[in-house]
Amino acid sequence: MSDIENLSGHTHMCALIANPIRHTKAVGMHNASFAHQGIDSVYLCFEVENEQLPALVQTFKTIGGVDGYNVSMPNKMEICQYLDELTDAARLMGAVNTVEHRDGKAIGHNTDGAGFMRNIKEHGFECVGKRMVMTGAGGAGSAIMVQAALDGMAAVDVFNIKDDAFYAAQEKAALVSEETGCRVTIHDLDDRETFGACCQQADILVNSTRVGMKPLDDQCLFPEEFIKPGIFVCDVPYNPIKTKLLKMAEAKGCVAIDGIGMMLWQGAIAEKIWYGFDMDMDYVRGLVEQHLDL
Repeated sequence: MSDIENLSGHTHMCALIANPIRHTKAVGMHNASFAHQGIDSVYLCFEVENEQLPALVQTFKTIGGVDGYNVSMPNKMEICQYLDELTDAARLMGAVNTVEHRDGKAIGHNTDGAGFMRNIKEHGFECVGKRMVMTGAGGAGSAIMVQAALDGMAAVDVFNIKDDAFYAAQEKAALVSEETGCRVTIHDLDDRETFGACCQQADILVNSTRVGMKPLDDQCLFPEEFIKPGIFVCDVPYNPIKTKLLKMAEAKGCVAIDGIGMMLWQGAIAEKIWYGFDMDMDYVRGLVEQHLDL
């Protein structure tokens, strides 16, 4: 019920905290979904610095009417220490993107990886026992590799530049491997021989970096010869909807999966956590595809 005439003293709130935040698509997506489902709640956004998190977590938890909130950068890692509980996925990722208020507690979830895995499942990919090759070990990549391991993937090979986060990603991969039994390995993106060999053994290729998204839409981290015909190929960026990677994949007869589905499913899972209802995916996806500036 996001129309102003339907707001009342009974209207609840969900939110997004991040900084910067003005570019977000989440406000339009969730408010449209709430209105469509008849949920008496609004979704707002707040720019929050990390030092403000202790007060914000406590305030949101104790005042009435705040049912939960999403968390984006730079708050996703820092907020973990201020929450009462973390799910296994959030703990292994070391990051939270959704907070639920339940029984007086603030509980941290991470729906990014779950949203990705649900999206590829909707396109026919069953992950148990399969092999994934992914570019990027950052926020999205970390969430995907953890959830893929939790869901039963046999092996995840992640290729990343040797930046400051590379060795931290290796430590996380070792922990995930130990706890899940999935072999998760972080490789140097410049190691083209290993990159190509892993791609030839893969059941699914995934780009979790910004490469392919405007203004980098003429670029792709996967060389065309590394894309094996007939497999699944997924891109996390969704603007443009059909990235260079997906165009190359389609030309090879692959199942090409765009990033809009991940964005929608991570939001849908958050709404399920807060309110227990299923987002009308066809309705919301139609809005997103018509209005990428929603």
